[in-house]
Amino acid sequence: MMANDTYKTISDLSEAIFTEKRSKFLAFAIPVRTVEEIKEHIDFYQKKYYDARHVCYAYMLGAERETFRANDNGEPSGTAGKPILGQINSNELTDILVVVIRYFGGIKLGTSGLIVAYKAASAEAIAAAEVIEKTVDEEITVAFEYPFMNDVMRIVKEEEPEIIRQFFDMDCEMTLRIRQSLMPKLRARLEKVETGRILEK
Repeated sequence: MMANDTYKTISDLSEAIFTEKRSKFLAFAIPVRTVEEIKEHIDFYQKKYYDARHVCYAYMLGAERETFRANDNGEPSGTAGKPILGQINSNELTDILVVVIRYFGGIKLGTSGLIVAYKAASAEAIAAAEVIEKTVDEEITVAFEYPFMNDVMRIVKEEEPEIIRQFFDMDCEMTLRIRQSLMPKLRARLEKVETGRILEK
């Protein structure tokens, strides 16, 4: 069975330039995690390329790829944001923002020409990026009494979760992060630790 707990994104910023009938399209693919971050990037590009005719974009967020948006920024409806989003989708990417800035070259491209140009520009920016696979991770917090520290540490050593936070006193607490498909086994083992209890968020 394929564990469905990975997703694809890009490692860092990539860019491309596409020219069509003297219109110039500057495309940027940017890894992002939050809508706030996306807003900052869009503001940045709008200020930097303030003299451009259109700053269009699309983004996709989250491992489930349920948070997304496409923006035509004044281009005819569906000619910019949608083709950009289409490229994000066909590459099965998420946690990505693709911004395409258009400088008008004096020759109208028509709606089909615009769709092709925005698609090509975003495809090139994505092609220039390094696509990486990330795992969907979950966190778990376990509380236990100090004498049982060794039991917990043995599980951590064997299951290899990432330790996010730990607090040791008479009562100890540890927050661990592990790939989603490995969580049930980790949780089951932690639940067996004497005095151990899982703290639900």
